[in-house]
Amino acid sequence: MFLTITTTGTPERPATDLGYLLHKHPEKAQEFSTSYGTAHVLYPEADAGRCTAALLLEVDAVALVRRGKGKGRGGAPDAALAQYVNDRPYAASSLLAVALSNVFSSAMKGVCNARPELPAVPRPLRIEVPALPARGGPGLVRRLFEPLGWTVTAEPVPLDTEFPQWGDSRYVRLELESVDRTLAEALRHLYVLLPVLDDAKHYWVAPDEVDKLLRAGEGWLPGHPEQKLITSRYLARRWSLTRAATERLELVRLAETDDSEVEEIDNAVEAETETEERPTPLAVQRREAVTAALKASGAARVLDLGCGQGQLVQTLLKDPAFTEIVGVDVSMRALTIASRRLKLDRMGERQAARVKLFQGSLAYTDQRIKGYDAAVLSEVIEHLDLPRLPALEYAVFGSARPRTVLVTTPNVEYNVRWESLPAGHVRHGDHRFEWTRAEFRAWAEAVSERHGYGVEFVPVGPDDPEVGPPTQMAVFTLTTPKEAKAA
Repeated sequence: MFLTITTTGTPERPATDLGYLLHKHPEKAQEFSTSYGTAHVLYPEADAGRCTAALLLEVDAVALVRRGKGKGRGGAPDAALAQYVNDRPYAASSLLAVALSNVFSSAMKGVCNARPELPAVPRPLRIEVPALPARGGPGLVRRLFEPLGWTVTAEPVPLDTEFPQWGDSRYVRLELESVDRTLAEALRHLYVLLPVLDDAKHYWVAPDEVDKLLRAGEGWLPGHPEQKLITSRYLARRWSLTRAATERLELVRLAETDDSEVEEIDNAVEAETETEERPTPLAVQRREAVTAALKASGAARVLDLGCGQGQLVQTLLKDPAFTEIVGVDVSMRALTIASRRLKLDRMGERQAARVKLFQGSLAYTDQRIKGYDAAVLSEVIEHLDLPRLPALEYAVFGSARPRTVLVTTPNVEYNVRWESLPAGHVRHGDHRFEWTRAEFRAWAEAVSERHGYGVEFVPVGPDDPEVGPPTQMAVFTLTTPKEAKAA
């Protein structure tokens, strides 16, 4: 990853003041260790008239995989090759934003001990990022930076210059120019907006990210026309964190309007918002719908196929009606997290006897998953390439043949209701497809016909009269008498 910051100057105000502001001497090339590789700071040019500082971040792909939290493209897919072959070493992202914060922390805070007067002085700045992922295209880049006073050049990078008919990639070459901008402001803009444009973070987004966003967004984020999108993307679309940030930004806006301090109006706003009912997250609604369908089927021994980090297993364990719960996933890392979530090492003997976790691939038949009352495939099928679906179908419906199978998957028609999701994009970077209600129904009915099941369809989440629910669920019930009795 590569980024340059250029400024111009005069004999009275030399451009080399940039070295004081960045706390990095122009005559030295310096290295800094990060959690994911090495950051280099160097100056391709440095004189009184023009000075350029370059930040080069060399990403260690192996360290990135080892430290990845399963979010975004950095540590995300469990497919072995995708963990190592991705755009992270080359395209600006949250990795570069973190490096900016670590390497230029004093400059971002507006602190310069050697020349205390320099940080507050606006200066001409030019910032260049050769490869920037932009989910939303050049138009979104301009919508984010232009309201902040930047002159923006965002040129799409073609997929292949030898084949122009293939069109443009999702990357742009970015140039930002301003004639009167403080360096601290520029760095804070980049720190927030680079990961927003990439729309993926390489680390787990914890509650302290709200504080980071508000600190970096002080003075510009509360009044930004794209504040809602920025907040949602920066916080990885985590509803609770986004709401907390939005409420605090609203307090700032109200304080500025009334020419008062935030603390003076904080109590009044809290009194109003405390009574508001928080909507139930869609993931929770899915688990509730699955649990209700399992109880209605009378299942006692349940498989969670593609159990991920064990959220559904944890929910089912709370209900004594489920006497045996088995979580299966291809990812050992996900199973390790699930084991920690369930506290298997500290679980009582009777409770521990109800739950098992083991590694397995749904692309192959597996004797261990035969003989169960029900199987759940919650948000699983869309992570498989379409040519591999028949293998999963046979492994579950043809070989394992539980009495009940529940399958949930996103309804792509509902995507237009997600304000922060660009048109034409799927909900998660690892989704290979997302089906309409008609496509899901056609697949489910064909599966049921081939394998002797009946199928019913259940909406999960608010059922929009125009586009349907956000999640669609199919409930398969084994109907062939002999096989049902044997199962």
